[in-house]
Amino acid sequence: MTTRYFRPDLPKAVLALTLTAFALTGCGSRPSPETLANVDTRGIPKLATEQVFAMTTRGRTKPDANMFDNSKARDASYAEFTVSIPPNHRNSEVEWPGAKADPKKTFAVVGQKRLDQREFIDAIDHADPKSRDIGIFVHGYNNSYQEALFRMAQMAHDANIPGAKVVFSWPSQAELAGYVADKESATYSRDYLAQFLTEATKRRKTGEVYVFAHSMGSWLTVEALRQLRLAKRDDVLDKLKVVLAAPDIDADVFRTQMQVIGRMKLPITILVAPDDRALEVSKFLSASSQRVGALDVKDPDVIAAAQSVGIQFIDISSVKPLDSTNHNRFADVAVLAPALRDDRKAGLKDAGAFVFNAAAATVSSPFRIVSGVLSQ
Repeated sequence: MTTRYFRPDLPKAVLALTLTAFALTGCGSRPSPETLANVDTRGIPKLATEQVFAMTTRGRTKPDANMFDNSKARDASYAEFTVSIPPNHRNSEVEWPGAKADPKKTFAVVGQKRLDQREFIDAIDHADPKSRDIGIFVHGYNNSYQEALFRMAQMAHDANIPGAKVVFSWPSQAELAGYVADKESATYSRDYLAQFLTEATKRRKTGEVYVFAHSMGSWLTVEALRQLRLAKRDDVLDKLKVVLAAPDIDADVFRTQMQVIGRMKLPITILVAPDDRALEVSKFLSASSQRVGALDVKDPDVIAAAQSVGIQFIDISSVKPLDSTNHNRFADVAVLAPALRDDRKAGLKDAGAFVFNAAAATVSSPFRIVSGVLSQ
């Protein structure tokens, strides 16, 4: 593994943390692009499946296949996948395929279509006759196209997400040393995401449009929101319900972004955890201030900021992490989704600082009295 983006004077303790903090799939092998080939399931008992739509700004590796690399495409590509869930599936986990998918043991693609932009939007509109909702997942740093696709399928399955499920995949290098390049690729994709959000909301008079972004994908999402506000597309912004999980954004930069975006009709929800080790490394590598995803909801300044710009900060430290980085709690959407979807039950009608109780699957706000004083 190259360390070309690491400072040579990096202390040993921080270096050791850096080497582990951004591991996406643990010790297991990462899925290759070939795992997106259709798998024959004849002779296998009926499997649970999820329909996932994908939009990407990545370059296509083969002109006739839905396989993509880390290059930046001039035109976005669109596809529809049917992903099977293995019988041994455990909530919050992705049973990753390696070089080849085995539907008996791993996530697998059992059907797919290549779509153009109009077909893509039409397919999303008619994806679920029972729901007009759209759930859009914007992945983070060090993710390949296939990894983001399988993660979206896992979250959709575990949380029983209604409506159309969409993954927006930007050209991440999908390697540990690609942090700086990934930031550039995420920024490159902001206009594409803004345009997609415009198209996705255009014909939607009912139903929610959720944007769920993780880590560096939150940077991309906030930049797209800023673009929409500058373009005076309040009609689009008013239909979005945005959730940023462990956002890898400099806190000072985020403050200036929100000065442009302003108060959203539906408050932005930010899932934070002060013990997020990956964001601590990001802070060090960027030589910047605190990352938004590691803010402390008990901090009076955070509470005041939440009130002033209409943001809901939720501390999710009580959710069991998937690895030692404490950075991938977002995958446990099966626990979080019911509370996030039912604002009145969760007590999330207002901006403020909250703590998520994983055991009770509820959100409490012991800081309301403090935020009330600060807002006077």
